[in-house]
Amino acid sequence: MKANEIRDLTTSEIENNVKELKEELFNLRFQLATGQLENTARIKEVRKTIARMKTTIRERELSEAKANQ
Repeated sequence: MKANEIRDLTTSEIENNVKELKEELFNLRFQLATGQLENTARIKEVRKTIARMKTTIRERELSEAKANQ
């Protein structure tokens, strides 16, 4: 998911997506450990998407804090 697409979502939607992606990442790591994972690049994609979402959430927190000052 691209950063522009993430910014269009609400904060609660982003947090739900992060939760789902963390579960997917856990499953991918489990598959990797058991030798069942075929697409190892998916782990990197999921990690980067989680980071993008968390960055967007943090940007919103900082802009909200700045607006309250």
